[in-house]
Amino acid sequence: MTHNTFSRLSLVVAAVFFCFILWVIYLANTGAQSILFDLVRHIPYGDKVGHMLLFGLLTFVANLALQNRHFTLGRIPLYYGAVLVSTFVLIEEISQGFIPSRTLDIIDLMADAIGITLFSYLSGLTQRYIDKLRQQSA
Repeated sequence: MTHNTFSRLSLVVAAVFFCFILWVIYLANTGAQSILFDLVRHIPYGDKVGHMLLFGLLTFVANLALQNRHFTLGRIPLYYGAVLVSTFVLIEEISQGFIPSRTLDIIDLMADAIGITLFSYLSGLTQRYIDKLRQQSA
């Protein structure tokens, strides 16, 4: 798979996954029932694990779609994808304080941050692996 094809595929996957998350947020905001919510309720700490995985995976695909472009804060690389997802998460979590069917929860925000951080690290490792493969094939 060529570099451009991989980038386009990553962008499509990120967009589709973002739409999925928007759908889940819509369901939660309207108080709708979903088999996903039922499943989460049956898993210990399912809500927190769900937050970590949903926003972590979104960060992973966003970072790949943006080819792991980043800037540094001191010695820490901050991926543009992670910054975009973090901004979205912060706005979404704060908005829950204004929606009657939702609850603003700092623990959810912490789970989001853990997912974003963990999956940013994994996307960095993935990019190094992709770069190594690219060098070997050149």
